[in-house]
Amino acid sequence: MASSSTSSANKGFKYDVFLSFRGEDTRTSFIDHLYHALQNKSIHTYKDDERIRKGKRISDELIGSIEDSKFYIIVFSKSYASSSWCLDELVKIMECQRTNHHITYPVFYNVEPSEVRKQSGAVAEAFAGHEKEEAPGKWREALKEAADLSGWELKNTAEGHEAKFIQKIVEDLSLELRAISFNIDEKLVGMESRVMDVVSCLGTGSDDVRMIGIKGMGGGGKTTLARAVFDRISFQFEGKSFVHNVREVSNASLSGLKSLQKQVLRDILNDKGISVSSVFDGKEIMKKMMRHRKVLIVLDDVNRIDQLEALAGDLNWFKLGSRIIITTRDEQVLLAHGVEFVCDVSLLSNKEAICLFKTYAFGREIPIQRYEEFSKQVVSYAAGLPLTIKVLGSLLCGKNELEWEDALKRLKTIPLAETLKILELSYTNLEDDYKEIFLDIACYLKGWERNKAIKVLESCGFHARIGLRVLEQKSLITFNCDSYDYEWVGMHDHLKEMAMNIIRRSHPDEPHKHSRLWKIDEIEDILANDLGTKATRCIQFHTKKFNPHILIKGLRNMKELRFFSVRGDTSNDFKFRIVGPHFPNAIRYLHWTDYPFRTLPKTFQANNLVALEMDGSKIVQLWEGRERKGLYKLRFLDLSCSSLRTLDLELAPNLEELILVGCKNLEKLHLPRRCLNLRCLLLTNSKLRTLDIGQTPNLEKLDLRKSYCLEELLIANECQKLAELKISHSNLRTLDLGMTPNLKKLVLTECRKLVKLRTSIGRLKKLVHVNLSDCVRFRSFWFASKDYTYCSVDESLVVAPLAELNLTVKSLESCPLHPKSNLPKFRFKYFYTEDRPSLTRNLEMLLSVGMCACTNLETFSRSICGLQRLRKLRFKGSFLEVTKDLDQLKSLEELILFSTKINHLPDSICKLKHLKSLELDDIRLLERLPEDLGQIECLERLSLLSIDIKHLPDSICMLKHLKSLRLIFCSLLEKLPEDLGQLQCLEELILTNCKFLQDIPNSICMLKRLKNLQLHECSLLEKLPVDLGQLECLENLSLRKNEFLQDIPNSICEMKCLKYLNLYKCIRVEKLPEELGCLECLKELHINGTSISHLPQSILSLNGLGIVGPIQLLKSCGFAPMMQIPTDTYRYKIHYWVRVPIIQAHTTGVSSTILHG
Repeated sequence: MASSSTSSANKGFKYDVFLSFRGEDTRTSFIDHLYHALQNKSIHTYKDDERIRKGKRISDELIGSIEDSKFYIIVFSKSYASSSWCLDELVKIMECQRTNHHITYPVFYNVEPSEVRKQSGAVAEAFAGHEKEEAPGKWREALKEAADLSGWELKNTAEGHEAKFIQKIVEDLSLELRAISFNIDEKLVGMESRVMDVVSCLGTGSDDVRMIGIKGMGGGGKTTLARAVFDRISFQFEGKSFVHNVREVSNASLSGLKSLQKQVLRDILNDKGISVSSVFDGKEIMKKMMRHRKVLIVLDDVNRIDQLEALAGDLNWFKLGSRIIITTRDEQVLLAHGVEFVCDVSLLSNKEAICLFKTYAFGREIPIQRYEEFSKQVVSYAAGLPLTIKVLGSLLCGKNELEWEDALKRLKTIPLAETLKILELSYTNLEDDYKEIFLDIACYLKGWERNKAIKVLESCGFHARIGLRVLEQKSLITFNCDSYDYEWVGMHDHLKEMAMNIIRRSHPDEPHKHSRLWKIDEIEDILANDLGTKATRCIQFHTKKFNPHILIKGLRNMKELRFFSVRGDTSNDFKFRIVGPHFPNAIRYLHWTDYPFRTLPKTFQANNLVALEMDGSKIVQLWEGRERKGLYKLRFLDLSCSSLRTLDLELAPNLEELILVGCKNLEKLHLPRRCLNLRCLLLTNSKLRTLDIGQTPNLEKLDLRKSYCLEELLIANECQKLAELKISHSNLRTLDLGMTPNLKKLVLTECRKLVKLRTSIGRLKKLVHVNLSDCVRFRSFWFASKDYTYCSVDESLVVAPLAELNLTVKSLESCPLHPKSNLPKFRFKYFYTEDRPSLTRNLEMLLSVGMCACTNLETFSRSICGLQRLRKLRFKGSFLEVTKDLDQLKSLEELILFSTKINHLPDSICKLKHLKSLELDDIRLLERLPEDLGQIECLERLSLLSIDIKHLPDSICMLKHLKSLRLIFCSLLEKLPEDLGQLQCLEELILTNCKFLQDIPNSICMLKRLKNLQLHECSLLEKLPVDLGQLECLENLSLRKNEFLQDIPNSICEMKCLKYLNLYKCIRVEKLPEELGCLECLKELHINGTSISHLPQSILSLNGLGIVGPIQLLKSCGFAPMMQIPTDTYRYKIHYWVRVPIIQAHTTGVSSTILHG
């Protein structure tokens, strides 16, 4: 059914439908049935009470109901026109239809549309009594106008069956309501994609009962999203109910859950008289009544399982097709209730956040320009949280700049109370130990690796694993995974702010009683005056510069201090007469960047220490003299870039991470013989000559780059979990990998003495990356047989599934590694011999081949054409011929040939149906391209650099997907194909140094998608096509150094998208088109080196235009230079232009950049 109106008002209407009818012949029959059918479909319908029909004219109450309805259904019956009341009602309806974009549908009930339109037949008889009335003309016009609208006619619908007729009306109206009811508020930025994600999860097309959860932190937009989804899909259900604030209502009183049950039943059944005596009674009623209706229920802000048990106890309560949406901050509630589908609400991106803020602060998405920087500060503070953005937008709306600045300064010290109030609801319900974990994360564990955070929290007596899981489920923390599969603890900035507010409000004026300290001035005051107490658990002292003397004694009374972090510059002016500060023995985590002492203090027992981080410190050794202390709980040690000389860790058997990056003085390292938990050892740029890593079965990563002195590396025979080994610049001669079956990445770069690599035969099952670049003496791979004797390897051995092999080794005669699968890259450098069959044997999954500097390679064999999955082929070398079977590379997408001696390409290249990019570079002997090049139907990029061909094959005009055509230093090229304009997808056309090219075909004006046109140094080019302005999408027109070019066609003034026009050294161009000011998008104009003597007046209207040109010309035209720049300015990109007043111009320069507007 065609709609009679294209839009509906954006206002909120009281009624979905207003029924207009003649009561005498339809009220108790057709209208009554239609009304109840609409109500049962949850379409809110107005049907007047006949008692209000008093007098001859419609009442103000009825007029208000008409204006407050979205749709009008006018039921034209035989006696409709006999009522002046109905006709006045109709006039008002048609008036609203015309002025307020309401939607009107006529229903022809036992009358013909033509009878209503012409007032003939039964309608004429009914209308006859009105001829003496004052308004028959208006009535007639309204009847005609309404009859012309699309609607429903009983006689022609459902064969005249009223029940089916009513069903048709309700179904069609439901669809119309769907089309306009989901009219997302313009302030709901970024909602559409999120709604679609939830709708997809709901799977409304499947015939099952489904519950889904929408989970996220407070203020993150869960309710808004659920409401938008509800509005979008509710028309599909026989009953609907949106239950707001389940947590608040159920907690408010003992009858809270009963009132919520009653609301759901009343909404679904459209019965205001339903009562519920108890929660149990409510469950029984819901189970009985919900089975017969397909329903949509939203339960908003659920926080307890009993709420779900009372309102949606089980899937079998509901009729097939029903959907229940639950919003919550606590994922555990959903899991406990068996909810299988959970959607996480993502916070707003920066772009979405700035749009949302602007609509609240300015009433539009475009801010007042001087508030742009303020807006960015607000969005940065909000960190994607919609609640904060809305609150601040509303708060700052209508305020002046000084008030904005003051409000933003206030936020740095006083958090936004309205946001904190909402967020704290999640914290309040936590168990006490989970609250402590939350506060610890907010104050110092945010940004930590998950395992490390767990170990430190466990050392404090917490059940950290379950604690972190609970906090994650309640949307108080997140875990972010990196590319190495490490999980990092995350927390929203406002939750961190909330935690700090909770800590400070316990003793607002006595910071020495706070459990955690982070404010610099308070910490300095407490330490300097020795005010520390047992209450202090955590100190995070991060400042630019401080006096370390205050730390020496200030920690003495903080007996329960478990976390201590210092970061800042310690002045070299301080002289220390004692070894160091008094560290409490309760400390679990000790971090001090640039620690100024040579050892740890004698008084520090460190028997609870889990993590020690002193990067950039002056520490030389851990303990003074020969003292040794047990570090049995130490798991993480980082002394990077320190002055460390020796490190004895034999009494630290539980280490998991040892990071000694950049310890340039380190000469001795003693690890425990059995370091069973060590996972990561980073030891770069040291002076170690020998390293024995002992028994480290869990070691995963070993980094020894820039180990200039390293001569011997002892890896235990079984290092089962080692996945990554990196060594560079070492003096190793041989390397024995032992049993390393999980090794994925092996990097041995610039190990110039390395000769042999040994490993167990067939054990490198997971190796995906090998790099032996610049191992110039490397000669052979050796593999251990089962009896551990070593033997030279033959070419049949397989190490699978190798992904990348880089070799820069002049002495290697053959490569023993023949991967079977999953090979994205395989590249040889300085591989001098012709490729043998062995090169391609067992490389069925090879995706990319590159061969560089193949100075002796004259052909590459036909065997390479057997690589059916090859996508990229890149060759550089002296070979003379390309195999004729190139078309067998059926998956090839990119082909690059450069610096070769071939003189032709095989015609088989035209049969590469999936080739997307073809690049030929510096192939001077190539005389022509294949004539059928246009048959490469998927080609998107064709690049010819330093190719001495005279013309392009005409068939390239058939390349319907070509986006980029680059002809650079094709110095013999004389002409382009006349039908170049057929390349309808072309976006970039670059012609550089095509010295014999004399003209450009007129057909290029047909390239409607062209954005970038560069014609540089085409010495013989004299003119451009007259209709060049038809390039409506062109953004960049660069015509540098075309010495014979004389005129710029006036049509370029029609290029509405043009941003950059470059005429540098077009010495014969004397003038610019007078209407150049029509180019509203023009940002940069380069006219240096031209003969232009004046500028058109029209460009004075262009705001923000930057011009590079002769300063005398610009000065004479009244422009002021922004800056003086070299003649060759075009080579540099100017990133930022500022608007400057017109001032007296400098006269010493040759050229200048000016900005006018």
